[in-house]
Amino acid sequence: MTICRKRITFSSGISFLIASMLCCLGGCQDGPLYALKAVNPYFVMKEWREDEAYGVTDHERRQQLAKLADSIEFYPNDRQEYWASHLQQILENDDSAEMRRLAVLASGKIKSDRNLALIEKGLDDDSVKVRMEACRALSRIDNEPSSRLLASMVGKESNQDVRNAAIQSLAKHKNAISVNSLRLALSDRNPATRDLTIESLRGATGKDLGNDPDVWIAELEKNDPNEPNNSGTMLR
Repeated sequence: MTICRKRITFSSGISFLIASMLCCLGGCQDGPLYALKAVNPYFVMKEWREDEAYGVTDHERRQQLAKLADSIEFYPNDRQEYWASHLQQILENDDSAEMRRLAVLASGKIKSDRNLALIEKGLDDDSVKVRMEACRALSRIDNEPSSRLLASMVGKESNQDVRNAAIQSLAKHKNAISVNSLRLALSDRNPATRDLTIESLRGATGKDLGNDPDVWIAELEKNDPNEPNNSGTMLR
């Protein structure tokens, strides 16, 4: 009799365990194996393959746009113009911040006047990483319109990371607009930002006056081309 009760108890325990597992497997997020599926490349690739049956996946779109950003600078002008229109559509309409960031990256490598208009859309983007990419893209375009866009970001941007990206990009702009913007940035209360500004001034001016902001400010004011009797020798 005791043996029978043990068998019944053991059988009931097994049944309960199986029922519990089935319940979990049928529950939220595919049961207890969901975490394993999430990190298992087989399941991830399987989901991509299923998505591909309905069209291009987001993963594929990012890959294609990343490849375009790597190669567009080598395209002939007519192909760059063709892709510029597509990049504009992405910047204006795509919900993915990463897609918009890649579009800005590609736009910065277009060799025509359209590049600034596209990058400027990135400067107004809601995403911090898109605005930072736009600042970095402007670092590769050393002309006065590009310098003005960066100087504007230094003056108005509220996010410190984006503002620092603009300051860092001005190091590649060797003109009075860049130097004047950096001079104003030396008054920032953040010591890290002041240090970054001095480093950018070294690049923009070709000079090294040490790490004291007051020394830089005095020298820049003395050589300000907008001041009477100053010849602006700092950039020479």
